[in-house]
Amino acid sequence: MKNSFNNRVYGAAIIKSVNSNYNADFSGQPRKLPNGTVYATDKALKYAIRNYWKNALNEDVFYFKSLNESLVPRDLKESYEVKYAEIKGEKDRIEVLKNLLKNIDVRLFGGTFAVKKVNLSLHGSCQITHGVNRFGENVIYSEQILSPFRNSNKEDADTSTLGSQSRLEEGHYVHHFTLNPQNLKEMADLVESQGVTNEDIENLKAGLCKGATYYDSAAKSGTENELLLWVELKEEAKSVLPSFVNLIRINENREIDLQEIKQLLAEEHIAKDISKIELYYNKTITTVINKPEGVIELTI
Repeated sequence: MKNSFNNRVYGAAIIKSVNSNYNADFSGQPRKLPNGTVYATDKALKYAIRNYWKNALNEDVFYFKSLNESLVPRDLKESYEVKYAEIKGEKDRIEVLKNLLKNIDVRLFGGTFAVKKVNLSLHGSCQITHGVNRFGENVIYSEQILSPFRNSNKEDADTSTLGSQSRLEEGHYVHHFTLNPQNLKEMADLVESQGVTNEDIENLKAGLCKGATYYDSAAKSGTENELLLWVELKEEAKSVLPSFVNLIRINENREIDLQEIKQLLAEEHIAKDISKIELYYNKTITTVINKPEGVIELTI
């Protein structure tokens, strides 16, 4: 279709976190790998992007928390029915699929829809990996905080409640991502949907450039989008690229070094398949060295 996007893409999104907690575990600590390296799940970045789409761009987003009249989170079936129509049985499967594909997060990230009599699994066009801190240090600190209220459930209920919060001193999380519109093609064709559109791609880039900065909660204050690397292949390209996470280095001077990616993309069998390379970052606060040949530099 005329407005469909059909190229495959490989890329990386870097999230900078200074005195912040980009993605906490259930104890409130920044997540750590067994070797002590701080990381973030793909869900953290996807949530920030969905939030940006929904609240900044007014795009239709389906997999996002909503509350009913009693301020209780809706379940999957309720979320669908409040937005579209009641699900009566298996005969509604095609209609459900058609409605789900009206949402940008479903077209790009896919999703599982499992309710009674209707079970769908959509393979997302855009796959995002966990983000790994590529800065050399992984310094986590905790501090006590005082609540203005007492806890009446404790024996010592005459004093205000003490709590704690944890932060990462500095981190530069590198998420690798891939985009393959063919992942969604079979499902989209069933309901005559365009699948991933050119407008979806522009909104995806916007989310990858601005989503983390836009979501400015107390815990995430200091977490910002730092860089987006976008390597778009030609439509007929056959090349398959490795993850960029371990190919990006961030030195003690906070310079983002793309030397290994530059070498990879310069290999003849890969270079001939590349349509364009875009690099989004703010030159006034971010330094990038050893950029790939022919890269188009844009502001984040």
